[in-house]
Amino acid sequence: METNILLESGTNELEVLEFMVGQQSFGINIAKVTEIMNYTPVIPVPDAPPEFEGVFTPRDTVISVIDLHKVLQKESNDVEHDLLVVCHFNQMDVGFHVTSVKGIQRISWEDIEKPPAISGDGATNIATGIAKLQDRIILILDFEKIVSDLNRTAVLDTTGLVSVSEDKAEKHIVIAEDSPFLNKLIMSTLEEAGYKNVAHFTNGKDAWDYVSGHRQLGGNIRDQIACVISDIEMPQMDGHRLTKLIKDDAFLKDIPVFLFSSLINDQMRKKGESVGADAQFSKPQIGSLIAYINDHI
Repeated sequence: METNILLESGTNELEVLEFMVGQQSFGINIAKVTEIMNYTPVIPVPDAPPEFEGVFTPRDTVISVIDLHKVLQKESNDVEHDLLVVCHFNQMDVGFHVTSVKGIQRISWEDIEKPPAISGDGATNIATGIAKLQDRIILILDFEKIVSDLNRTAVLDTTGLVSVSEDKAEKHIVIAEDSPFLNKLIMSTLEEAGYKNVAHFTNGKDAWDYVSGHRQLGGNIRDQIACVISDIEMPQMDGHRLTKLIKDDAFLKDIPVFLFSSLINDQMRKKGESVGADAQFSKPQIGSLIAYINDHI
């Protein structure tokens, strides 16, 4: 699915595919979406959880199908007219069974707020953002968490994870990752590797405020912050905008910025390079990311 915003750099905007599950609006970054299809019957997988409908193979590609109606506890009253939103992220092909698609909304990350920390609505508990439009809100779902809850092997791949040398254990690392689930996992994986001085934030703006606050300390910025690890999709400020701000700042520009995202593909890699990212890694390969950090800080 082609969209011009994928070619723009550092605009702090995204295009959201708005879709319905039952009577409620939800959204997914259009960069994850490869195709929208009419619902098609799938082949059930034995002993799978009820949210996992099964698999089908259009054009020889095996696609797993997750029923968002069951995930979100909504009703589907007319399955024959439902749709599949086919996505590619975290190096996986996944189809999400939805009720209908409303269209594409272009939204600034500044207009996306974090959902309430505690809520009785299961939807907000797996949402990473709330986008406010004039007449409604769209919940941006944490699709990585939805998938990983059904397939634990899709969380993070620690293959190649090695312990850091003692002289680097105190190096200060900054994380920007909006998913509380993945934020905690990245933190624990870094700690497992031996890093002891890690600051973590749930959006790019908070990370930027923290990093830019180090200007007043003077000296060599690399002695203060060894690197920044950033997701791309985040409320308030995305990872591309965060990277651009750091690299455009005369004092901060030498901080290595590593993008760690489910969206890394050829097109998004070019966008990351255009804003100055030092390296880019696709989730879930955190072992490769940490091995690279060990060698380059």
